[in-house]
Amino acid sequence: MNITKMEEFMRENDLMIIERCIENKNEKLDVKEEPFEKLMFFYKSALKQLELQMNIIKDEFKLIYNYDLIDHIDTRIKEPKSIVKKMEKKKYDKTYLNLIEKINDIAGIRIVCTLKDDIFFIRDLVKQIPDIHILKEKDYVTNPKESGYKSYHMLVSVPIFLSDSVVDTKVEIQIRTIAMDFWASLEHDIHYKADRAKLPAGIDEEMFACAEKIAEIDRQMQDMYRRIADAEANGDAVKK
Repeated sequence: MNITKMEEFMRENDLMIIERCIENKNEKLDVKEEPFEKLMFFYKSALKQLELQMNIIKDEFKLIYNYDLIDHIDTRIKEPKSIVKKMEKKKYDKTYLNLIEKINDIAGIRIVCTLKDDIFFIRDLVKQIPDIHILKEKDYVTNPKESGYKSYHMLVSVPIFLSDSVVDTKVEIQIRTIAMDFWASLEHDIHYKADRAKLPAGIDEEMFACAEKIAEIDRQMQDMYRRIADAEANGDAVKK
């Protein structure tokens, strides 16, 4: 499915979800009312569906291939106040239609792995899952953000099998190594939870330097794993 057809498909699908939740698609958003709860049902269901599939893959590689491809999986539904805050920041009218069409990170899943190469392998596995459509991709692993942030982002549509129909809902996927996840968690606390006005001078520069060090650790771990795998394949002894 090309980009234009995919956009048309998601537009029709978004309207289908809206129709199931509220009569007027342009009605003002109210996070305390029933239509909002109905809308969140779709995101929660899509997240459950994708989390189940990724946990199956996690268990498959651990039990069948004796390899911990995925270290752990985290999921979250964006808090109502955070949704409203983002819409205000983006200067979107707070309607249900704008919520579903323009806020793409309401449902999120983070897949954390050990090695950098596994990020791209997991990405390719996601693309092979039947009925999952890839809407957008951003490679912050190869091209990190200015802050030093690294992760692979995917926006996908996940089918929800209801009693009378199938409805696709958007889920954001982040794939990163344990080291990248450690840095990103600290960076999130500093930039989104701490009072920026009270931060010591030079913190951003120190965080960037830490990101570089963590990237080097990822490179070293990947190199060691490759050398160990080559040695085992060639029947060489691996010295402890």
